[in-house]
Amino acid sequence: MHNNTVEKTQLFLNRAMLLAVLIGLYFTSWVNYLLFHTLAELFSIVVAFSLSMIAWNSKRYIRNPYLLFIGIAYLFIGVLDLLHTLSYQGMPIFAEYGYCANQLWIGARYLESVTLLLAFFFLRGDRLPRVNLVFAIYTVITALFIATIFYWRIFPVCFDETQGQTPFKIISESIICLILVAAIFLLRENRDRFDQKIYPLLFWSLVCTIISELSFAIYISNYGLSNMVGHYFKIFSFLLIYWAIIKTGIEKPFELTFLELDRTNRKLSNEIEVRKKTQQEKEQLIERLTKALDEIKTLEGILPICMHCKKIRDDKGYWKQIENYIHEHTEVEFSHGICPDCLTAHYPEFADDIIKKTVEK
Repeated sequence: MHNNTVEKTQLFLNRAMLLAVLIGLYFTSWVNYLLFHTLAELFSIVVAFSLSMIAWNSKRYIRNPYLLFIGIAYLFIGVLDLLHTLSYQGMPIFAEYGYCANQLWIGARYLESVTLLLAFFFLRGDRLPRVNLVFAIYTVITALFIATIFYWRIFPVCFDETQGQTPFKIISESIICLILVAAIFLLRENRDRFDQKIYPLLFWSLVCTIISELSFAIYISNYGLSNMVGHYFKIFSFLLIYWAIIKTGIEKPFELTFLELDRTNRKLSNEIEVRKKTQQEKEQLIERLTKALDEIKTLEGILPICMHCKKIRDDKGYWKQIENYIHEHTEVEFSHGICPDCLTAHYPEFADDIIKKTVEK
């Protein structure tokens, strides 16, 4: 009882603290929107780097391909978000090229959505990704993407102060949302692969990401209301991932690390039960076949039969009608009739007419 009270109090304090932080973050936008943007982005960057740190250090133990894959990939999503934050309008670091902030944003969101979708293909195939190979591929992709913006400068412009969002950015946001919807569908299809507490957090994280992208698809100014709403939902999205993976991995590491092992053990137990049932059925079939073989062998031996009434003596010394004996030892069913000789001997008055009719047929 005392423990439940302590947990409820702690939960209430955590929620109150989170609400206070979100309200305080909102008031920073009154002072300086650039400060609000920087703090909001730094939160997601810290979460992304923490995800990667946990995944990398637990790669020998994490048996869930989904968690391992996104854990490694989020390092590069965090790198792009960091560059986006440093190049945002008003930051003096990349001031000579004013288009890179929105380009980096779109690149990071493409990388994030595709990662969340591809992770399910590893999960469905029960194949753990090769961590070093994934790291190398994402390094190359990230480096090439950054080069298209800062070196070659061939990446399409996403936002212009005079015309606002370009068609490329609006279409890209729509494509990203469709990819995230597909990821939600796959998450629902594979919900049994996740802990019952982790699944809803991942689900709502994807929903918040979609809402965030829709907000960024309609904003007019980098300092507008919809831009702020989009960042808030991005915070919610990353916060839910934090609760789903990082908080679970730190406070209850065995539940995260051995979640897949528990699922495998349950699957193995079910398979053992099926095999036991199959083995029992095989043993019953062998028993029936053995019994049938013994009966066949009995029929193949010498049968004591009465020379007058044609009864057969069984192994216990009882005399039985021949049809009863054969029926007990085989699956043969008998139907009674009368042969011509017996018909003539026992029913001479009917024999000629019956034989004649039989011949005519």
